[in-house]
Amino acid sequence: MNKKQKKVLIRIIIAAVLMGILLLLPLEEGSFYRFVLFLIPYLVIGYDILKKAFKGIKNKQVFDENFLMAVATIGAMALGEYTEGVAVMLFYQVGELFQSYAVGKSRRNISELMDIRPDFATIMVDGALTRVDPDEVEIGTHIIVSPGEKIPIDGVVVEGEATLDTAALTGESVPRNVAAGQEVVSGCVNLSGVLTIRTTKEFGESTASKILDMVENASSKKSRPENFISKFARVYTPVVCYSAVALAVLPPVIRLIIGFDPDWSVWIYRALTFLVISCPCAIVISIPLTFFAGIGGASSAGVLVKGSNYLEALSKAKYVVMDKTGTLTEGVFEVTKIKSVDGKEDALLESAYLAESYSNHPISKSLRQAYKGDVASLPEVKDVKEISGQGVTVSVNNETIACGNIKLMRALGIEASEVEEPGTVVHVAKDNKYLGYILISDRVKATSKAAIKAMKKAGVKHTIMLTGDSKKVADIVSNELGLDSVYSELLPADKVDKVENLLSNKGEKETLVFVGDGINDAPVLSRADIGIAMGALGSDAAIEAADIVLMDDDPLKISKAIRISRKSMRIAYENIYFAIGIKVLTLLLGAIGIANMWYAIFADVGVMVIAVLNAIRALNVKKL
Repeated sequence: MNKKQKKVLIRIIIAAVLMGILLLLPLEEGSFYRFVLFLIPYLVIGYDILKKAFKGIKNKQVFDENFLMAVATIGAMALGEYTEGVAVMLFYQVGELFQSYAVGKSRRNISELMDIRPDFATIMVDGALTRVDPDEVEIGTHIIVSPGEKIPIDGVVVEGEATLDTAALTGESVPRNVAAGQEVVSGCVNLSGVLTIRTTKEFGESTASKILDMVENASSKKSRPENFISKFARVYTPVVCYSAVALAVLPPVIRLIIGFDPDWSVWIYRALTFLVISCPCAIVISIPLTFFAGIGGASSAGVLVKGSNYLEALSKAKYVVMDKTGTLTEGVFEVTKIKSVDGKEDALLESAYLAESYSNHPISKSLRQAYKGDVASLPEVKDVKEISGQGVTVSVNNETIACGNIKLMRALGIEASEVEEPGTVVHVAKDNKYLGYILISDRVKATSKAAIKAMKKAGVKHTIMLTGDSKKVADIVSNELGLDSVYSELLPADKVDKVENLLSNKGEKETLVFVGDGINDAPVLSRADIGIAMGALGSDAAIEAADIVLMDDDPLKISKAIRISRKSMRIAYENIYFAIGIKVLTLLLGAIGIANMWYAIFADVGVMVIAVLNAIRALNVKKL
């Protein structure tokens, strides 16, 4: 509890004690002394509400909960209902304190779960270890991370071995072992061993900074229920104020016209009760809190949602379209076969190495890793030309080497046969002479099959895979995982076209989700209703384009994200229906004189407390 909350609590206790004492004293009804004595606890507990209401009137922002409370309680005091006037303000402050504590607790929970912002980076200066601000560290700097410290900036381990705690990033409790040559991301905690890391990004572009930025900015993107609440409050509050005035004036005037006693005090009391009941705190507070808690709970599970509008859209996910490489498969390619037409396998691999020496594609990396020759003695590579969706051509010693799929061979007029083997086939040719092919295989992720089943269980009716790989490989993976549809041999533009076609055929209230990881997936991630990127191995472009990021690349988290979104939406609508239902019922009872100020207190403070408690349930995602 912070200082401000403690001060409010002290005021609540003082006001409650004073009110209790006054209720025990034999004070004469309607006496001036009784009014003065009850005015003391009223001002102790309500002076800040009265001050805010006055400021609102001064700034021409009249219709808010402070105005409603001020008018209702001042009116009650004026009518001689001192106990109700003080009680309404007292219980309203209790509810506000509870709400403040609940929101603060949810923020603290999220801050603890997302406590990944590093305070410093350790570098070597003049032979001594020195702590500096991570913002000051340039790309390529060697930083030292000791046991117990957070990795401050993304980089590559150049020396040392250690075990890393990645729970804050991925939600997984199993530590990860790293050694020299492996990439590490900021926000992980070093549990053992000293690591020397060469930074590959600036602090502002590192994983920890991006994650915190995503979570902090998520609240700026409102979902439909939140937008509804904003519009609702703008219309609702003036309407109930004018209705209260009408309730206070019209019935007495009508009674007076037809010859009855107008009973002004009765109808004014009912109007004041009406105002207390109408306060929209429960809805205005609980709905944003629900989405805040849902986004925080998802973050703790390694699912970063960039806005509550995306959380809402994900709850209606019926189509999930996925990339293959790096999404459903490991993205770890290995050369499993080399077939040369003249038996010179080393020469074939060397030509492939030269052709792919400038590419960062996973297949290119696997070809380079497979080559065991002396790299320093290789000739210079010139005129590198990448052909999207086909391969690459280069010039070496005035000879042209072509390396790619069967489409590239056909485009260049080179005779090559289709290879009927599972895996990615890389054909190689030199000066239009076919040299042979290299077979590269990728492993399906251990959780991919379970992920597809979990999506179906979560209500997804159609799972689809889009890939640039061969039809044979795509069909093998699709059959193994139990996907509904598969489209293969696609260029990046083809993927966009397929998603466009799927979007045009889906239902109006259905959402299409695309899950990808590569830079070539960025256009599709942007085009889909919801784009989900693999955050650990995914490219920066994919993460930037996506609406949701999975921090550990586990496809099982897709169904978990869907379940979190549906739970958050269910809680939000529960609060809306519950709060409006209770208020409408109590307003009607208040208007006809059945509900008094004590009913009003429950309809305002009680409903708010219940709604806030319900909203906090969105934080709990462990069992989803």
